[in-house]
Amino acid sequence: MASAPQAANLPLFYKDLMPLNSRDHAAWKSRTTDHATWLVGQHAVPLTAEEFVHAGRTYPVVFSASDQPVPLALMGLNEGVNTFVDDEGNLLQQAYVPAYVRRYPFMLAKLAPESEDLSLCFDPTSDLLGDFDEGTALFDGDQPSDQCKATLDFCRNFEEAGFRTQAFVDELVKHNLLMDGEVTIQQAGFEQPFIYRGFKMVDQEKLRDLRGDTLRSLNQNGMLALIFAHLFSLDHMTEVFARQVQQGKGPITVEEANAAAAAVGATVN
Repeated sequence: MASAPQAANLPLFYKDLMPLNSRDHAAWKSRTTDHATWLVGQHAVPLTAEEFVHAGRTYPVVFSASDQPVPLALMGLNEGVNTFVDDEGNLLQQAYVPAYVRRYPFMLAKLAPESEDLSLCFDPTSDLLGDFDEGTALFDGDQPSDQCKATLDFCRNFEEAGFRTQAFVDELVKHNLLMDGEVTIQQAGFEQPFIYRGFKMVDQEKLRDLRGDTLRSLNQNGMLALIFAHLFSLDHMTEVFARQVQQGKGPITVEEANAAAAAVGATVN
């Protein structure tokens, strides 16, 4: 169910990458949009650990079932399903938007494999940047504009948050706290439950069995709060499932759900 960011050379959302520079993009501007088209059909979006509390108020927060687990906000329970945006990328409700989503179409990247330096790059296939008549300038002469500097700072902060997130996940792995996840949802009128796997979650039994000094350390460094934010967020699984049914995005349609639930006097709104 929950896969890590795509394993190709480019991360999730990005179709291409190009370094931003004042020579080629001196007249370029950036513009905002209400249509996050890059989110359409994306059921799982990477999160940084510091976003767990905010994201966990709306989305189930899980970990990818990969060798190097990645925290994810689930916007749908099935591949290709995002229940929080419509087909044009409009948000269907007021909800926290992960930093990974807000960063697009920019990101910091190495221009050469052997280099340790990161440069501000962008996805040239995006329609949010270009030689537009309107928008916010990216350069003031040959110098970055204030907008460009703010974008660079945002991307740097995101990278730093990513390192802290990796340290958090490493601690979970170190203490063997992650387990293969499974969520069972019993839909009214259906004899067999719907079972979702393919992700990792914190093992609550192993969490309870932690020695006092380890538990105290996790509490003092703030990781225990993140763990509980993750565990509490799992209650949203049934809500996301219901959204899929309401939107006719599977695993069953609203008509099928209503027909099956008629016997128990319930309907899906």
